[in-house]
Amino acid sequence: MSVQAGLWNFNGKPADGNLLARMANALAEYGPDGETTYSDGPVGMVYLPFHTTSESRLERQPRTSASGKVMTWDGRLDNRDELIGQLYNHLAAERTDLAIVEDAFERWGTDCFAKLIGDWALTIWDPRNRELTLARDYAGARHLFYYLKAESFIWSTHLEPLALCGDQFTLCEEYLAGYLASWPEAHLTPYREIHSVSPGTFIRVHNGKISIHPYWTFNPGRETRYKTDAQYEEHFRHLFRQAVRQRLRSDSPILADLSGGLDSSAVVCMADDILAKEGAETPSLDTFSILALDEPGEDDSLYLTKVEERRGRIGHHAVIQELSTSPFECAHFAATPIVAGRPEMNAAKFDVIRRGKYRVLLSGSGGDEMLGQALDPRVQLADLLRQFRFTELAKRLRVWSLLLRRPWIHLFLDAALLQLPVSVRAWTTGRAKVPPWVNRRFARRQKLSARLLDIKEGSWAWLPSGQDWFCTLTTLARGLTKVHPSREETRYPYRDQKLIEFLVSIPTEQLLRPGDRRSLMRRALAGLLPPEILARRTKTSSDRYFSAALTKYWGTLEPVLRASFVSRFNYVNQNQFYNCLVDVKHGNMTPHSARLSKALSLELWLQDVSARRLIAVEPKRSVTVGTDLAQSRV
Repeated sequence: MSVQAGLWNFNGKPADGNLLARMANALAEYGPDGETTYSDGPVGMVYLPFHTTSESRLERQPRTSASGKVMTWDGRLDNRDELIGQLYNHLAAERTDLAIVEDAFERWGTDCFAKLIGDWALTIWDPRNRELTLARDYAGARHLFYYLKAESFIWSTHLEPLALCGDQFTLCEEYLAGYLASWPEAHLTPYREIHSVSPGTFIRVHNGKISIHPYWTFNPGRETRYKTDAQYEEHFRHLFRQAVRQRLRSDSPILADLSGGLDSSAVVCMADDILAKEGAETPSLDTFSILALDEPGEDDSLYLTKVEERRGRIGHHAVIQELSTSPFECAHFAATPIVAGRPEMNAAKFDVIRRGKYRVLLSGSGGDEMLGQALDPRVQLADLLRQFRFTELAKRLRVWSLLLRRPWIHLFLDAALLQLPVSVRAWTTGRAKVPPWVNRRFARRQKLSARLLDIKEGSWAWLPSGQDWFCTLTTLARGLTKVHPSREETRYPYRDQKLIEFLVSIPTEQLLRPGDRRSLMRRALAGLLPPEILARRTKTSSDRYFSAALTKYWGTLEPVLRASFVSRFNYVNQNQFYNCLVDVKHGNMTPHSARLSKALSLELWLQDVSARRLIAVEPKRSVTVGTDLAQSRV
């Protein structure tokens, strides 16, 4: 993904060229196709392109519009044809994505952001009004971070150069609590003074102050209703096909993840069908699969080979047979804590990408959440209860009670519980139980019980299904914001805006039926996917890796864990934290093992940032301009 960064001195001093040069050097690997700069006294901007489409190679950024506005753009515009039709009388001969965005902004101003469909991040400097605008796509697939100081404002598509700008920061406890529980809020970073532009919003910087403006919000009132299942299936097929087709816009080969699950298999099979029947800009589509033979119960190969047989092509396979590299060491600075996964897998994939010169990756991420795999049947029951549809509720309770082997009264009480605020539910469910190694004061201060439910409350007037969708979309956006930098561009068909707006508007019964999760997907893609994939209900997973890694590399971890930073900062209780890690090392997995892994990654990250003197041990008072960063919301 292309890099955009900049600096604005509010006091009128010329922008620090050395700082911009350091930022550009630090980010050069992410923008290997050149470097251009813009300078206008106190404002300096730098752009490093990463080309993935033929149109992007024609763009020259930063770009100055006819009215004098200066723009940098990192993105892929999916509704190009639609916008070109609307801008026909205004659009110049040039048809690059940025040219279309420029004319859209000149015509509609900030209202244009809601019309831009795709993955994108945009910076607009208006020298006439001395105003800076940063905007980000609705899902947060592209990033924009910013740092407001007393006399300057710095921004970048990557967090690292802001964290390494030479200042010392305060740890953001709200971010760290969110990290330990699930995902932090999308506008937060581990540094209290540095923020991210939230998905679906733009920020405006004027007179040293920041205002935040949403341009896309979840609308639970939108409904799509058809008379037959076939109509829902046809609509889904059309939108899913469109979502995949738009992400095949690349002038280089594309590499798609293929795990053998429904999500990745559907993306690959749909892409093949599009290439065979319609063609696409990409010259080819290859697949990448991981075979972890040292994991018990590994059977993904039985399924992914069915897709390869359907394709008539064998993809790239990375066979992992042993734990050979420590996951607890990182050669490079990481601006945020991360559970990086198996280094062997990452290295194998990087090698395939390098040898194949792939610039675009296709991911099946988001399919579980959007297509019904993660949908809770109690949400459907709660909807019926809220709507006083007691006859239908009684029928559904009987069916789900038999299927789940739970007394119907328990399901009824669970449905009733979903009508209550999150703060109340946090006291009545085991999911909200704080792990024993977490410091109780920290847990109370950050309301960790409620965070563990991973629920974002919307309006009380919404149905429980609306609340659930709002939570799902918020969680997905938070997850994308925390994706670590990559030298490739990852595209997510299941995060497509039009597809998501359709899925959240249809009855949940289309997605989840008793004994039939992902009902709509299975019905709609029956002729596209191999029967074995359509019939697959679960994928293998194992916690063995974390335990095995602790066992093998305990000798290097144990000395530092006896006096951990996470206990020094009062996030965890030292003895319980250490003893729980020892238990996992011995193979005694607990429901909190995944969070324990996150706590360990947080510990290793704190060691690094403390050694680099990036964080202040004692909380420091915010500068006066920090009140402006409390950010008026419009």
